[in-house]
Amino acid sequence: MWRLAREVPTTGLPAEGERVAVLGCGTSYYMAQAYAALRESAGHGETDAWPASEFPAARRYDRVVALSRSGTTTEVLTALSRVRPGVPTVAITAVPATPVGEAAGTVVSLDFADERSVVQTRFATSALVYLRTHLGEDTTGLPALASRALEAELPPELTAAEQLTFLGTGWTVGLANEAALKLREAAQAWTESYRAMEYRHGPISVAAPGRVVWLLGPAPPGLVADLRATGAHVETWPDDPLADLVRVHRLAEQRAIARGLDPDRPRNLDRSVILS
Repeated sequence: MWRLAREVPTTGLPAEGERVAVLGCGTSYYMAQAYAALRESAGHGETDAWPASEFPAARRYDRVVALSRSGTTTEVLTALSRVRPGVPTVAITAVPATPVGEAAGTVVSLDFADERSVVQTRFATSALVYLRTHLGEDTTGLPALASRALEAELPPELTAAEQLTFLGTGWTVGLANEAALKLREAAQAWTESYRAMEYRHGPISVAAPGRVVWLLGPAPPGLVADLRATGAHVETWPDDPLADLVRVHRLAEQRAIARGLDPDRPRNLDRSVILS
């Protein structure tokens, strides 16, 4: 799917220099966070990520990008309806013939990445591969790294951990948020996520033996030593952080099954939030 995502046309996506808002809910919002940080740090223009329900419609943007796997999420539809007249909109979705697809000026279909599971893994990561490719990143090696992550053995410290905290910097803050959400959704695990440099400012108090601090991407200088001093297991991965997120998906599945849970159909969740 990541290979296919690299080949999807990028018509309608933001041009360099445009001021862009990226919208989503839940997992899609966290992918929006990652993309926004990547786009701005690459010098393509100011980029803000918003939960669709908090979109500031009065703020000036040159283009609005909406991420919605189902194409039916009420908050995304409402946000698109509030975009200023004349501002181009583009929806990235797994199901293009839906209300979100009809509401956006341009629709990008990643229908090959749709999934039966309530819990998103395939669409969200494929969408980020697609967006990173559009930014000019060399994503040719990402599919192979995903395969490696699918085959790598998970350390026993991860499967047995009482609590897991995910840390990120820059674009991987969105990945850290998504990682914590995945384990919380699928396995009802106690998880948290933070910006890496903020972790020492209070949250590190929860680190202890039998718990995990998982760094998505490079660690700021000195942080790993501080984390190990707490006795917590520190998890790192040498490859691209998006491939590391695949390991989080695997851990969520394993821990859910170990607890007798269905990782694809968590309690209280539906594929899409549709409000009356």
